[in-house]
Amino acid sequence: MRALTGIKPTATPHLGNLLGAIQPALALQDKAEGFYFIADYHALTTVQSAPLMRQYTREVAATWLALGLDPQRTCLFVQSDVPEVTELTWLLSCVLGAGALERAHAYKAAQQDGRDINVGTFLYPVLMAADILLYDSEAVPVGRDQKQHVEMARDMAQAFNSRFGEVFVLPEPMIAEAVATIPGLDGRKMSKSYGNTIEVWLPPKQLRKKVMSILTDSRGVDDVKEPDSCNVFSLYKLFATPAQTAALAQRYRAPGLGYGHAKEELYQVIEARLGPARDRYEHLLANPEEIEAVLADGSRRARAIAVNVLGRARDAAGFLPAPRLSST
Repeated sequence: MRALTGIKPTATPHLGNLLGAIQPALALQDKAEGFYFIADYHALTTVQSAPLMRQYTREVAATWLALGLDPQRTCLFVQSDVPEVTELTWLLSCVLGAGALERAHAYKAAQQDGRDINVGTFLYPVLMAADILLYDSEAVPVGRDQKQHVEMARDMAQAFNSRFGEVFVLPEPMIAEAVATIPGLDGRKMSKSYGNTIEVWLPPKQLRKKVMSILTDSRGVDDVKEPDSCNVFSLYKLFATPAQTAALAQRYRAPGLGYGHAKEELYQVIEARLGPARDRYEHLLANPEEIEAVLADGSRRARAIAVNVLGRARDAAGFLPAPRLSST
């Protein structure tokens, strides 16, 4: 099975991103042939600073490699390194009605938020469909709120196939198992929009400071506490082993545990999980040639497939064979 995942290079990941998206995607390496791309074309709808785009792209690659992406098993590449995706976007746009784009969730959300909408935002679902179809993707891991993107890709593939013959594989959404809501510093869902995040790559002192700022109730050291209603414990059990979780829960239900003690325990399990990965991440950013080598190899592998799929589509649509430039 071939699975495709896109990662927008728009911001530093936080623990909610790690637990809700990155870890489940990395787990797929044992089940599928993965094609993971850094979606810089998609990011261009909002990130319009060249230095930031380059920085975010390298940081995304370093993040996934540091957290366990194996480039020998999973093809990691940059979207814009495979220009065939833009030509396929045009081919798909010619079999799609504008009304479908007006009904797209991302476009309607941009309208409701009162944002300036560029054409890239409007065409976003077509580019996303091209991303999916260009690699003969059979499965696309998504949350339920993103299922529409895969459904639109299927619709475009079927529309093209009905006009020109069986060209595209019809992808299936792979709905990720529901992940527990990751609480932020204030107890609400961890989100950049709430300003309550704990970033993945914080240095130890800054990580500990953030953990110590998590909101708790006013119960003191000698008060018995309920672990399942505590923001600190909710995060702790996502990083700790079952044995560690059971032991801390028992301490919650007996006098003698202050929230400061629980926060220290939380800091320790997060640091144990992320400390070695942080060292790897910092090494990669300090040695960008290692990142570039992985991305170059991934782009080469991805483009070999993309050229073949686009060739099928061009031929089916009646285009003449692409000219080959002379080497002389």
